[in-house]
Amino acid sequence: MSDIDLAGHDFDAVIFDCDGTLADTAPVHYRAFQTAFAAHGLDMKRAWYDQRVGLSRHLLFEAFARETGATFDAKAISAESEEVYAAHLGDIRPIKPVAAIARRLHGKMPLAVASAGQRRIVEATLQTIGLRDLFPVIVTVEDVAHGKPAPDLFLLGAEKLGVAPERCLVLEDSDEGLEAAHRAGAQPIDVRPTLGRTQ
Repeated sequence: MSDIDLAGHDFDAVIFDCDGTLADTAPVHYRAFQTAFAAHGLDMKRAWYDQRVGLSRHLLFEAFARETGATFDAKAISAESEEVYAAHLGDIRPIKPVAAIARRLHGKMPLAVASAGQRRIVEATLQTIGLRDLFPVIVTVEDVAHGKPAPDLFLLGAEKLGVAPERCLVLEDSDEGLEAAHRAGAQPIDVRPTLGRTQ
């Protein structure tokens, strides 16, 4: 796993995605969703989930209902999956090359997290991997009208940092997140090639 090259970018602040960028959460999120859906007699396949990593919980559930024809209580499954996730926080690890950037830049420029997740989960995840104190600004899907790929999260993050969006570097690992950063006028970096991931 190589370092992420920030050379060639002129920026005054960095906004990080959380899941899949700062924290390797996909296995735990999948376990949580799969367990919750299974309790309702439904099966979320890992390959299906892997193709949609980066979607907010709301959009993920919408896609599952639309593509499988399943009907379910989204609120109940969401709550149950959150409990499973919380029970397995200890399995989450930081994504080292990205975490190293956050640690290196902490105190040198404004840093924020902009996540499509729920605040309680994002805060707990960052605390678990030892990065929470690096970010004075955390914005989540609960803070905006529209999640990624809309630009709202990154626009709000930039506003809270007091930095123009075009002066913000954004580290992301999903197509939706990268589109959101582009639409916000920020400078997106796709971390997936560095992490050896294609999606």
